[in-house]
Amino acid sequence: MTDETLTIRRAESRDLDAIIRLLADDALGQARETVAPPLPEAYRAAFAAIDRDPHQHLVVAERDGVVVGTLQITLIPGLSHRGTWRGQIEAVRIARDLRGAGLGRRLMDWAVAHCRDQGCRLVQLTSDATRTDAHRFYESLGFRPTHVGFKQPM
Repeated sequence: MTDETLTIRRAESRDLDAIIRLLADDALGQARETVAPPLPEAYRAAFAAIDRDPHQHLVVAERDGVVVGTLQITLIPGLSHRGTWRGQIEAVRIARDLRGAGLGRRLMDWAVAHCRDQGCRLVQLTSDATRTDAHRFYESLGFRPTHVGFKQPM
């Protein structure tokens, strides 16, 4: 998707530093990401695995040649719901100084349309329980809090 101010495109390896900075751009991200150069090799290995997998769609939103947003979509085949494919949207980030300007809405609208184009009949996402602003944002897009999620660190 392209318009006068925003281009959404598949992420490339040259975008990795910018993506990690976006992931670290809040208190939760600062606690779990490493942005100081050089980036840990694990990031490059993860990017390569994502890039090779046809069910993974890592994208960036670019404005005037600068990466200002990102998200990752995983296409998941399932037997439930009569064999429905679903799109799992994760790692949604917009640069802090541009939040509230409508870029997140445009990025999410693109993601939902992309999932639909890929044959998904359901789109889902999770958001950390402490990110209440994000919860309001997702609800404004039509997402509903229908499940309780659990994680186990390993």
